[in-house]
This record gives sequence, structure tokens and C-alpha cells, in this order.
Amino acid sequence: MPSQAPFQAPLAAESSQACPDLTHWIRQTTSVNWTVEDWAALEPQLRSLQSRCLRNVEYYALLGAAQLNSGRLVLALESLERALLLDPQHGGAQIDYAQALFRRGELFSALSMNQRIIDREDLPTTLRPMLTERQRQWRSLTKQRTLRAEVQAGYDNNLNGAPTPSEITLTLSGEDVLLVLDESYQAISGPYMNARLSSAYREMAPSSQQNWMFDVRGRISEDEASDLVQLDGRYAYIRPSRERSWQVSGGLSHLMFGGKPLYTAAEASAQIASQRVLSSCTPFAGVASQYQLFHNLNTFNAIESKITVGVNCQSASGLNAQRNGGLLGGGQPQSSEPSDRQWWQRMQWTPTVNILHSEPIKNNRPGNRRTGWQISLDWRLPIWSGTLNAQFSHTEMDDSDGYNPSLANNAEREIDRSYALIQYRLPVTSQTTLQWNAFWQRQHSNLDLFKSRDRTLEFGVQYRF
Repeated sequence: MPSQAPFQAPLAAESSQACPDLTHWIRQTTSVNWTVEDWAALEPQLRSLQSRCLRNVEYYALLGAAQLNSGRLVLALESLERALLLDPQHGGAQIDYAQALFRRGELFSALSMNQRIIDREDLPTTLRPMLTERQRQWRSLTKQRTLRAEVQAGYDNNLNGAPTPSEITLTLSGEDVLLVLDESYQAISGPYMNARLSSAYREMAPSSQQNWMFDVRGRISEDEASDLVQLDGRYAYIRPSRERSWQVSGGLSHLMFGGKPLYTAAEASAQIASQRVLSSCTPFAGVASQYQLFHNLNTFNAIESKITVGVNCQSASGLNAQRNGGLLGGGQPQSSEPSDRQWWQRMQWTPTVNILHSEPIKNNRPGNRRTGWQISLDWRLPIWSGTLNAQFSHTEMDDSDGYNPSLANNAEREIDRSYALIQYRLPVTSQTTLQWNAFWQRQHSNLDLFKSRDRTLEFGVQYRF
């Protein structure tokens, strides 16, 4: 939204002698032919006058407007705040400052400032409809509903998650016996089709945010025994502040595999994140606990707990937008830097370390307790008109007791699992996004039965209603 000409514009008496008359520039900027390129050309001209206009409110209001409309958000905020310090009732600076707050992601501060302008008795009637409509649009962002549908086609070399070896060694009466697995227990490869429908509702208040999410997805292939349907529901309550933000959430998940219910899980978690930046990163920590109910294998029922520490990082040039958007960012917070930054200046990454523990509900679960750790990295890069995402993870889990007397003389099972996901998303319209995914997973164990590999490639489209 272009900045507005000031509607209360007395020049500061003590600065008018040193600062040149700005009236001709102010008139030019109100022209319908005034463009973003004109704003960008005006900004350095105004900046060269700063030492002569240090106490001129009109100067800082106009400089802030030029910086705001040429994409220099941080500088615009500084200039507009200086103008409002010189004259808190300067209308043009108020209008642009509300817009700058909105772009920075401070939705409720922008709403408050915009309402103060609307309530002014000296507001010109020509500006009231525009400001009222802006208030309506911004307020609508406090309650957001989204509905998305996805369809993907792909190829998987291990649809049924089978072990990689075609034969395993059993220990019977102290003797090693080679068992050849039936074909139904070996990896089945083939094409598949994924479908997904997800809905979300977000409600924001000045000091909190609530999120609701529901998701259903399914996969079908020629191997009907490996078809799956998964349902997920989640709620999150978020409380941000300038020093830190915290979040509590809960969710339910249900998975059907091969047409039969496999497990249902209930989860609760809490997370706290600092808003203090350390070398372009903000640290966070969290705890989570999940109750896992296996419908046909109740000896596997367990409570799995996780402690997480990590950092959210962004290249320094884009860090200001990340910090100021926060958890309550409404609209489209914009970076203060030009959009032609080098690719390494647009990266975001989140490394995490997790401590894992799985406690069985019953004492007869094979392997009994499981403990381990996990490291992961989420990486994101806007590139080629789209977004390149990557996820990497490595997990190691060890059982406390022997898994089964028939497997390696009742050895305690050790598992390490690594996976990588590469995804590229390309918006083609405001509602349609194309998506390419490549996935690789390797699981190694001291027990042959738990060694496996999996690779998938898929292409799909997402539509936002």
C-alpha cells in the first residue's frame, strides 16, 4: 500500500532554516504516476540531507515513506519512529508506521495504530474508507482457516517395510539355523498413489495464539496388504513475548495398515524458545510424551518420551524478519533486504538433538526398555521461484534386555536408522503448488530381522482452497 501524504504537516521551526523545502517532493509522491522506482531513487537524495534536517518531522516522515516503499523496512521503522518522536500526531508518519509494523509481522500493534488514526477527529474523509478497509483486512488475519488437498504418484522399493535380508539366522537349541523368508515377508516394490486432505484453523489474540489441525492421508498400491490410512488431529496453544515464547500442544493419531488398525497414539508436548539471538540462531528446548497403543499386539504398548534441544537459524541478512515476525506474525512479514540476495543469504536451518526413552506398559515386551538418541537437521532455501527443503536424521536405540531367545542367543537389540528427505515445492498459481520428493532410509541392526532399506521418488500437486 503506497504511503499517504501527511494531513498534519507543520514544519519544525528550529529546523526549517537549515532543511530545504520538501513540499515539491511531498506533492510528487502523491501522484498516481509515482512508482516504486521513484521511491527508490528519492531515498538516497533524502538521506544526503539528514545532517541538515535532524529536527524536521516532515523530513523523517518522507524519508521513512521512501524507505518503506523501496523495501528497506528496518530503516523505515527507524525514520518513522524518529518522526513520531518529533510529532506524535503526525498523520502521514502514523499511517506509514502502521504499515511498517504490519510488514514486520506485528499485527496487533499495526491494528492498534491504525485504529488510533481512524479515531482521529481531524482525519480527512478521503482517507477514512481506505484506512477502514485496511483495518478490516488486517483484523481478518486474526482468524485464518485453510484447507489443502494433495495428490502424489511415486515409486517405492519397499512398500511393506520388510527386512532387507532374504534369509535370517535363528538360534535353536544352541544351534544356528538358516531360515529363508517367505516372499510375503520380503520387500515388495512398485508404484503407489498418495492422497491427503488437511485443514487448519488459527486464532490469534494480542498475547496468544491457538492452532487446530486435522489431517487424513492414504496410500494405495498393487500390494493391498501395505495400503495405509492415517488420521491426525492436533491442538497447540502458543504464548509469545519479547524475551521468550512457550507452547503446549496435544494430539491424537491413528494408523490403519493393510485395512486393519495398527496403532493409536496420544501425545502431549511443551516447548520454550528464546527470542534472544546467538550468532543468527535462537535456541529452544522441549519435552514430549506419547502413549502408543498397538491394537493386535498389546505387548508392544508403550510410553515414549523425548527431550529436545535445538536452534532455529537464519542467515544474518534475513534474521530481522525472522525475529520480528515471531509466532504471532500476521500477513506477510517482509525482509528488510533486497530480494536479490545470494543463495547462502536466504538459508534457514534447524539442528536438533533428542534424548529418547520408551517404557513398556507390560513387562513382557520383547527387549523391554529402549533408550537412545537422535540428531536431525531441517534445511530450507528459497530458490528458482520455489523452495528447496531437506531433512536429515540419525537415530540409535538399544534394548535393555534380550529381544528373543531365537535371535542371536537372545542378544539385546541395537538399531541405528538414518534417513534423508529432499523436497522441492514450486508455486504455479496462488492456490496450486507442484512438489517433488525423494526419500532414502537405511536401518541397521545386530539382528538381521531388523535390517532394512527404503527408497522412494514421488511427484504431486497441492491445491489450497
